[in-house]
Amino acid sequence: MTTIESAGRISGAGAGFLDRERTIATAGFNRWLVPPAALCIHLCIGMAYGFSVFWLPLSRAIGLTAPKACPDMSLWSELFTTTCDWKVASLGWMFTLFFVLLGVSAAIWGGWLERAGPRKAGFVAALCWGGGLLIGALGIYVHQLWIMWLGAGVIGGVGLGLGYISPVSTLIKWFPDRRGMATGMAIMGFGGGAMIGAPFANLLINYFKSSSDVGVWQTFVVMGIVYFIFMTIGAFAYRVTPAGWKPEGWTPPSEKKSMITEHHVHLDNAHKTPQFWLIWWVLCLNVSAGIGVIGMASPMLQEIFAGKLIGHPELTFSQLSADQKTVIAGIAAGFAGLLSLFNIGGRFAWASLSDYIGRKNTYYTFFILGILLYALAPTFAAMGSKLLFVLGFGIILSMYGGGFATVPAYLADMFGTQFVGAIHGRLLTAWSTAGIIGPVVVNYIREFQLAAGVPRDQLYNTTMYILCAMLIAGIICNYLIKPVHSKWYMSEAEVAKLQASKAGAGPVQTGSFGIGTGGLDGKAALFWLFVGVPLIWGVYKTLQSAWQIF
Repeated sequence: MTTIESAGRISGAGAGFLDRERTIATAGFNRWLVPPAALCIHLCIGMAYGFSVFWLPLSRAIGLTAPKACPDMSLWSELFTTTCDWKVASLGWMFTLFFVLLGVSAAIWGGWLERAGPRKAGFVAALCWGGGLLIGALGIYVHQLWIMWLGAGVIGGVGLGLGYISPVSTLIKWFPDRRGMATGMAIMGFGGGAMIGAPFANLLINYFKSSSDVGVWQTFVVMGIVYFIFMTIGAFAYRVTPAGWKPEGWTPPSEKKSMITEHHVHLDNAHKTPQFWLIWWVLCLNVSAGIGVIGMASPMLQEIFAGKLIGHPELTFSQLSADQKTVIAGIAAGFAGLLSLFNIGGRFAWASLSDYIGRKNTYYTFFILGILLYALAPTFAAMGSKLLFVLGFGIILSMYGGGFATVPAYLADMFGTQFVGAIHGRLLTAWSTAGIIGPVVVNYIREFQLAAGVPRDQLYNTTMYILCAMLIAGIICNYLIKPVHSKWYMSEAEVAKLQASKAGAGPVQTGSFGIGTGGLDGKAALFWLFVGVPLIWGVYKTLQSAWQIF
């Protein structure tokens, strides 16, 4: 009996529709249906990057035309007030909740995901993300900040973590010949989610707002329902490889590469190796530098270039009128959108390139090129060159996204593919840490410089040099990464037992089982079109707002 036949027998023997056994692919399946399934989920949860679109309208949810402020109110009181508007700074804590919960939930439930399979994990992610937005809508409707934090921030954050890691292990196993490209295709969706979600949210807010309502709770409801539907479609479309599957006609390279193991390390042992923690720091340092820039992209462009953005190079930021500041704020929003475009493109491009030059060399490129560009940023600003400044930070953000997309393949190279999804989940605690380090470094140094009387167009010079130092530390960590010691490898018998337990019964065979390398057939083309149309719309809206910079 073949592995496929065993899987088929199991699927008819009482396994639930969401169970892993019901998702094992059968003969004739096209592996190119899996990446758009992952994109269905990642394009939805990627809206976490675009939540700042809600802050200004929510800051005047009661006052409507202007915030109804209570100056002496503490954050604790703000959680429960029904008579005062929320501060933008308090709303901004949602970002911290998102990315801390993303890393924590991915670490806690990564092992469960490996056992339960991507369909069940993806569906739970849809319930948490979509349901979290609905609970958040209730919090906005009754004006209780703690309910919004609990719903969209905490429950939604769990959905982010499960949704983010749900396709990683599956895609790496479907594309052993292109590990980097496969994860890049999916994870690029997380970088592009805000490009679709932010303008979509703006459209909904403008549709629902009235003389008595800012239109945000209704927007949360619509987006929660739409995201749940899209994510459920993606979750139900997931398929996992049969145990022992490999692409038809593909054989592992005969030339052995020292940085790509043919063995597997158990989840329980991965974090005991120095390689895990070195890669953890590599990701943390790369992300810390990039995420700090993302958070301050808009004010940075406004304060550095000021009047140059509207044809008045003689005006500094402090000399601009209120109307002029409104105009350049719109231009800076285009800059933030353009950085998102580089972010999403970098996730696919750099991860694909890593298949050819290796994961270690890819990270060397991130760090060395990043140091050069951060060091030159003050020079670009002093020159008044908007083109060089925007291009430099665009490349930096492409490497920020590329770091996320490349790291799952780096882990598979180091630890094998059996537990890569769960190991990746634990590694994402580096993202949670970076989500605190990066903004703190950028924001507090800016405040210190401002208090010291530094001109606004030079506020970020010291920050750039500190980020360079962080990237130098990243180079050192990347250099120290060597192949995992053989004492951590699972034995052949342990691997065979694990694969047999997933296959259901009997010894594990190898082969393509009637599943080839796939291609863009009619079904795959329609699925790619389904996720591609909103993505193209998001790119169009981004470019439409970004052209004003130049």
